[in-house]
Amino acid sequence: MGKREQETNEFTTWDGTRLFYRTWPPVSPTDRALILIHRGHEHSGRLQELVDDLDLPSFWAFSWDNRGHGKSPGQRGDAPSYSALVRDLDAFARHLQETHGLKMENIAVVANSVGAVTAAAWVHDYAPPIRSMVLAAPAFRIKLYVPFAIPALRLWRWWRQAAVINSYVKSRMLTHDPEQSRAYDEDKLITRNISVKILLGLHDTATRLLRDAGAIRTPTLVLSAGSDWVVKNSAQRRFFRGLSSAVKRMEHYAGFFHAILYEKGREKPINETRRFLLESFEHPVELPSLLEADRGGYSRTEHDLLRQPTVWPRQMLFTLQKKSIETVGRLSKGIRVGLRTGFDSGQSLDYVYENRARGLTPVGKWIDHAYLNTVGWRGIRIRRKHLQELLQKAIEDQLQKHDKIEIVDVATGCGRYVLEVLEKLPQEKIHARLRDWTPANLEQGRALAAEKGLENVEFELGDAFDRDGLLAISPQPHIIIVSGLYELFPENDRVAISLAGIAEVLVDRGYLLYTCQPWHPQLELIARTLVNREGEPWVMRRRTQAEMDELVAAAGLQKQDMRIDEYGIFTVSAARRV
Repeated sequence: MGKREQETNEFTTWDGTRLFYRTWPPVSPTDRALILIHRGHEHSGRLQELVDDLDLPSFWAFSWDNRGHGKSPGQRGDAPSYSALVRDLDAFARHLQETHGLKMENIAVVANSVGAVTAAAWVHDYAPPIRSMVLAAPAFRIKLYVPFAIPALRLWRWWRQAAVINSYVKSRMLTHDPEQSRAYDEDKLITRNISVKILLGLHDTATRLLRDAGAIRTPTLVLSAGSDWVVKNSAQRRFFRGLSSAVKRMEHYAGFFHAILYEKGREKPINETRRFLLESFEHPVELPSLLEADRGGYSRTEHDLLRQPTVWPRQMLFTLQKKSIETVGRLSKGIRVGLRTGFDSGQSLDYVYENRARGLTPVGKWIDHAYLNTVGWRGIRIRRKHLQELLQKAIEDQLQKHDKIEIVDVATGCGRYVLEVLEKLPQEKIHARLRDWTPANLEQGRALAAEKGLENVEFELGDAFDRDGLLAISPQPHIIIVSGLYELFPENDRVAISLAGIAEVLVDRGYLLYTCQPWHPQLELIARTLVNREGEPWVMRRRTQAEMDELVAAAGLQKQDMRIDEYGIFTVSAARRV
């Protein structure tokens, strides 16, 4: 096939930035589509030859220039965070759904190097039900060639937030093909810089994917370059072994450099890519249900092991940490609250939301500051921000359809995150019913509401897992919130009962805002050193985003939007009753 004609356009991504993209229309009407993701430093214009070589004229093909790359705006080689690039991919896929009527299950992704990590992170974090993905020389571990490079880069970024480095990668390290090498050198749109922030974000995201590849079930083809000077093949093999995908393949090309789809002999990986893509579209993707993932699967295994003693050197270390928390840690007010009420309690969470270090003596205040800034609590505060964003968005949507709306939070804790939104809105148009199982949380919430002068809020005792109690809520809510609750209970049956009641009591086209914890880097530390609201070890079973979304869908709710923090720990999603 000859050169396919391309069209250019722009789309508005999640933060309002306009990003440049290219479209290669099919030769005839189709509902099949490819999203191609360029390598780091490069741009979508470099993918014209790949589109032609793939020879899939019956597919739409799309590719955008990452922010800070090609014809998209932004400082070269930079972005707000690496997670922002992943969210741009999600926004791009949603844009294509809206503008071309495509379904997510009819989209496949082909991505190279850094772009392959972005694709894997999207599939892991957002759980889009795409058809398949091809990851060419994914950059899960970059060869930095300098001892202690990552710690040094972290120190440099701490000292200089906007630090930028020039890439050591030269065209001769990418391909043996002299024409491709020359094209790379002469391309004025290729940026040679990368911000240290993005490089570290790539490293940390890849670390998470390597440790949690089992969350991915998407049919996957990994292409590995045998003589790669840029990234480590060992990391690619580790990722491949960890995948839960029933359909997964890994092809190794001896002697190939990193730019595997631009190498001499590239017809081999390109033909394999074409074959894999066509096979993936022969039959609908049929993935095993996750509704019973609490009874078997890798997250259940992890949960069971966390409830067992670990090897004695690790157990000794955790025991010392636990004793330190229970003794010296009491100088910190936040730790005292956690020891008294449980670190997963509403009161403990409200203290984290306040984010104001307090303690007995300056040492206690210093400990409290360190406690409040652990990665999990930083993620919790980002979760609050994301929840408030989606709540504000849902309120605006419902107020366009109704003169007055009802909001219900079925497990509010102290309700701070809801009250902070309500105090900025007209009280006469919104009524909120904030429910919780713990009277002390409700008392603290009432005091906070009074402090803010809110008279359109009621606090009441209620059980989020009591379906009859949920169905008795009147008037029918337009928006229901479940934040931080389901993560505390490993059993899916209880969650399904709660979601069924929520779906039934919601008004038509009403919203459910729900949270999930698909990942936590300190899961074992928490399980072995902290106590929950019942005074027992705080052992959590992670739910993948795909598992949580399936539970929501099974209740008759359709996911519309999602947010995730840059650490990949907490998500907030919006679903509607359909």
